[in-house]
Formats: sequence, C-alpha cells, structure tokens
Amino acid sequence: MDQYDGYTSDAAMYSTLFLIFAWTFALTAAIVVLSWVLIAIPLSALFRKTGIEPWKAWVPFYSTYTWLRLGGQNGHWVWLSLVPYGSTVTSIFLYIGMHRTGKAFGKENGFLVLGIFLPWVWLFILGFGRDEYRPELIAAAGLSGPLEGYGARVAADGISVPLQYGATVYPAPGAQVYPPPAFPPPVAPPAQPTPPPVER
Repeated sequence: MDQYDGYTSDAAMYSTLFLIFAWTFALTAAIVVLSWVLIAIPLSALFRKTGIEPWKAWVPFYSTYTWLRLGGQNGHWVWLSLVPYGSTVTSIFLYIGMHRTGKAFGKENGFLVLGIFLPWVWLFILGFGRDEYRPELIAAAGLSGPLEGYGARVAADGISVPLQYGATVYPAPGAQVYPPPAFPPPVAPPAQPTPPPVER
C-alpha cells in the first residue's frame, strides 16, 4: 500500500469524525434551545398570571429559582442542579411546588402527573388557560403558600405563612407585581374626628 494512501485515509477518517461531532453538537444545541423556549414561553405566561414579572422566565437558573418560590419552596435548591445527580433533588422540590401551584388553580392531585412527564403542557394549561389563580386554595389544602407572586406571605425566618382560607389576597405592601392587580387595594378606615375638649 502506498504511504500517500494511508495519509489520505487518515485525513478522510478525521474529517468524518469532525463532521459527526459537529452534527451531534448542533443537534444537541438545537434540542436544548427548543426545550428552553418550550418551557420559557408558558412559564412567562404563568408568571404574569401569578403576579411575577414574565422576563424572569427567560433567565436560566433564575427562572427555576422563581418557579420554586412560586410553589412555596426555597429557590436555592436550583443550585443543586449544577452538581452530578443534584438535579434530581431540584426536580423533587419543583414537583412539590408544582403540586401547590396546581392547587391554587383548583386542579386535582392527578394533574401533577402531567407536570412531571410533560411540564410544558402543564405550563401551557395553567399559563394560557382560563383558570383563575387563587393562592388561598393552597391554605385550604393545609399547605404553605407561595414565597413570590400574589398571595406571598413570608415570616421573618423566611418560612411561608399559609393564608387564611377565604381571605382576599392582596400583594404584600411595597411588593412589585406584574401586571398591577385588578382588585382595589385595601383602604384604611377614615380617621375619627377628635371630640372638642370639655370645659370645666
């Protein structure tokens, strides 16, 4: 065999391997971007509906952090997804939060199964559906409420405080919500006039 033919076959092999690697990388990147968009679009709609700024759904890690807090979970669980097998723990807490968020929309326990296997469908139903977000229903189920969005009530130690069932939900004072709530804010009772001093 000619030495030149050996060089040619090696170059062809490396060229083929490079093409396989490039196509695999491009396909993987396309799947990652498509998955991100499929989650971010309905998640931004869900955030808008629950009183959270929609842009947060488009920021990697911060979107999951906010999504966890919407479900009454500590948002810092998201950082476990950066270590091997840590994303399993993050997913478990996200599923617990999804269960609570589903309760706020009046969904049954079985609705969570859809969220586990088809999260983008779960998000589309809640984000673009007609169901009203009522976080007081979470308290009615005996669960702690959201840590972010409408109905968020956080104690001094950072633990979510359940709302009283049937209570009217208002944003916390000074909280920035998107869009502005449709209901009127609570009005302070008018000040009582001071009676004139009694002369003796």
